[in-house]
Amino acid sequence: MDSHGQNEQQVVWAVVGTDIGPLLLAATREGLVNVVFHATDPVRDKALDRLASRLGSEPVEAPGSPLLAEPIRQVEAYFAGRRRDFELPLDWSLISGFNRQVLRELAAGVPYGSVVGYGDLAGRVGQPGAAQAVGVAMGSNPLPVVVPCHRVVESDGGIGGFGGGLETKRKLLALEGVLPEPLF
Repeated sequence: MDSHGQNEQQVVWAVVGTDIGPLLLAATREGLVNVVFHATDPVRDKALDRLASRLGSEPVEAPGSPLLAEPIRQVEAYFAGRRRDFELPLDWSLISGFNRQVLRELAAGVPYGSVVGYGDLAGRVGQPGAAQAVGVAMGSNPLPVVVPCHRVVESDGGIGGFGGGLETKRKLLALEGVLPEPLF
């Protein structure tokens, strides 16, 4: 409780090195709340400012926090090829409405090593004409990698867009065996 008798939201974060570059992981008591690609100092600082604004609490760097121990362990195991599914509590407070519905369906219904089209995913949530809205939901995903927006592709076989960059999407899909590893 803070000095006003309110339960203050605790937000802890750490940066983890991965094959796709540094990832910022942030968690609350509810679960993992944010994953940020390419977490260099300027990207990290902007993400932390955004988290503070959205959650009303200044994030604290705490790589040893119990709130981050399991997310860090599972992310490292995923990139080492020892984990296919994330089994983590997730804090969905940064996303709501249709976007949350789509991302929850993605997390539950598109397993490792598979892909789904934007339109197919729209149909799964009862909005068969909403492929573009699904694309917007993917772009607003606060939990990439863990909620696998990299598994959403164009229906014509194109890779589609990706907030972490197309090279990052290709690397994630190659890690999961969907695409061949680049030759160089």
